[in-house]
Parts: sequence; structure tokens; C-alpha cells
Amino acid sequence: MVERTGKNDGARIAEYLGYCNIKSPAAYCAAWVSWVFGQAGYSEPRTAWSPSLFPKARLVKELKPGIVYGLYYISLDRIGHCGLLENVKNDWINGIEANTNEAGSREGQGVYRKIRHKRTIHCFADWLK
Repeated sequence: MVERTGKNDGARIAEYLGYCNIKSPAAYCAAWVSWVFGQAGYSEPRTAWSPSLFPKARLVKELKPGIVYGLYYISLDRIGHCGLLENVKNDWINGIEANTNEAGSREGQGVYRKIRHKRTIHCFADWLK
């Protein structure tokens, strides 16, 4: 899935954002994560704000498929991007992220599978429990 014009727009992005009551165009990585959980029958999370995916009660160290991971950006002084863990291979995280690109930007143009080193991940949250 890629954006229609590269400006956080398109029917699918409007669907992800609409699930969180946000109008398009807007950043949508957290809205996509929320939408995925909704499609799987979970009522939570339901947010387009990536930092809110990581409340203390949800933070975990044990990694398994479906865990949400957050990337911290010094320039923002907060978590500024998130994704869903598919699996872990040694020190590498295989995940799926929205509003990214092949280079791993937090302002990309679609949904991509990403490989990131564990040390680049700020925290992990379990919304499956």
C-alpha cells in the first residue's frame, strides 16, 4: 500500500486515520497499528498518537509476534514512529510499519516490512493481553 500523492493521503490512509477519528492527511503509523488490532477484533489500541501506544502497564521485554515497537527521536523528545513485530532473528527485529519507506523514514509513503536492530528500538508494548 502506498500513498496516493505522497502526502499522507489515499483511500486506505483515510481508512486507518478514520478508525481513530482523525481526518486525512495526517501521520498514520499509530493509526495503522490501531486499525490492524481493530481488524483482529481488539477494541484497543485506538489512537493516531504513537507515544500513547506505550503506557507503562503495556511495556514488555519478552518479544513475540504482534508486539508494538516504538522508535524514539531526539529531535522530537518522544517516540515518533511505531511498528508491529513479526519476528526476531538474533539482534534484529522484523516488523511492519506504516508511513515509512525503504530507508525507514518516519515520514514515508506507505506500509513496508522493515528490519531494524534491537538497539534502535526504544520500547515494546503488548496490546494482545
